[in-house]
Amino acid sequence: MANEEVNTGRRRFLTATTAVVGAVGAGFAAVPFIKSWSPSARARFAGAPVTQDISALTEGQQLVINWRGQPIFIAKRSKAMLDVLATMDALVADPKSTASDQPSYAQNETRSIKKDILVLVGVCTHLGCAPEFKPEVKPEPFDPDWKGGYFCPCHKSRYDLAGRVFKAQPAPLNLPVPPYYFENDNTLVIGVDPKGAA
Repeated sequence: MANEEVNTGRRRFLTATTAVVGAVGAGFAAVPFIKSWSPSARARFAGAPVTQDISALTEGQQLVINWRGQPIFIAKRSKAMLDVLATMDALVADPKSTASDQPSYAQNETRSIKKDILVLVGVCTHLGCAPEFKPEVKPEPFDPDWKGGYFCPCHKSRYDLAGRVFKAQPAPLNLPVPPYYFENDNTLVIGVDPKGAA
């Protein structure tokens, strides 16, 4: 057999064609990969703000809604409940909420925008149980001098009516306050600060 002459034009054509087909194939393979980086519609919805009508909420009552997979407690406090808060500073671990998680507009004695409406993430800061709302000022099995607030049944952590944790409890911090604002007197939006920043 004799050596055949190499057709360089044909070789260049085949090399270029292979490169183009490979680049197109890599592009088609990259599109689903890059799209997988975007959050799904379900994930976007899960993080979206939640609007709640609170017009039916009465004093001493609490609503529980869901935001980002967490329970959100919305409680309406009476004047008597608010008066009790002023007497609790010596009993709670972080009375000024300096070490706890809340927006700056809720870093006050009531930990709220409106004094009578309390908004908290309903997850104990110890191990993530859901505290029970105990608004009545009456003796309880866990505290004969109870002044109302939240009690975690899992490990007995106690919080006052502003979600501030009592001293010497398993829970290290106050219950968190999520970002929220009032759209009007009866509508609360959870997940967005008053200025509109998420």
